Amino acid sequence: MKHYYNSMSRAITTDWILKELDAQHEQINVNFAEDSPELRDLQTINPMGKLPTLVDGEVVVTEVAAICAYLADKYFNKKLAPALDSNQRALYYRYLFIAGNTIEPALTLAASNIEHPNSATAGWGDKTRVLEAIETMTPEKDWALGEEFTAADVVFGGLLDSAVTFGMFTPSPKVAAYIFRIRQRPAYKETHKPLDEAMS
Repeated sequence: MKHYYNSMSRAITTDWILKELDAQHEQINVNFAEDSPELRDLQTINPMGKLPTLVDGEVVVTEVAAICAYLADKYFNKKLAPALDSNQRALYYRYLFIAGNTIEPALTLAASNIEHPNSATAGWGDKTRVLEAIETMTPEKDWALGEEFTAADVVFGGLLDSAVTFGMFTPSPKVAAYIFRIRQRPAYKETHKPLDEAMS
C-alpha cells in the first residue's frame, strides 16, 4: 500500500490508523509548495489533488472516513470495526460519517465567520446543532462504541482533537476528557507532533 501524506494535512488521521493497525505501507510525502513527481502522481491518482490518498494495488481510496473504514475492514482481525452483522455497525457508520459530512463543514464555516443563508437546507445544519450533536455523541467514558476502541474514534475523536487544537470550539469537560483519552494512545503520540514542531 502507498499512503500519500503531509504532516500538516488530514492525512495525519489516516497515518494514525495505519499505526494503530501496524499496517505495512509506503509513506509518500507530498510537498504542495513545489512541483514534484509525488505531487504529480497524487494529482493523477486523485483528481482533487487532496490528502489523504491511499493506493492498495489497483484500489484507490480517498477521504479520511473512507480510508479508515477500508483499512479497519481490511485488517478486521485488529478489531477496529464491529462485525458486519453487529447491531453496532450502524452507530459505527454514524460516527465515521458525521465527522466530515456534518461537523467539519459547520465548524469550518463558523471559524471563517460565514453563515449559511438557510442552515435548514444545509446538510451540516449550523454550529449550534453541531455542538449539541458532539456533546450527545461523545462518550462519558471509554470509546464511541463502548469498551473497544475503533476506527470511529480515530475519525470522530481525531476531528474533535483537531478542531479544539485549532480553536474551532471550546470543549465541554466531557469532550475534553474524551480527547485526553485519545491523546494517550501510543499510535496517536507517534503520529501527532506538537503544532509548533509540525510547522517547523
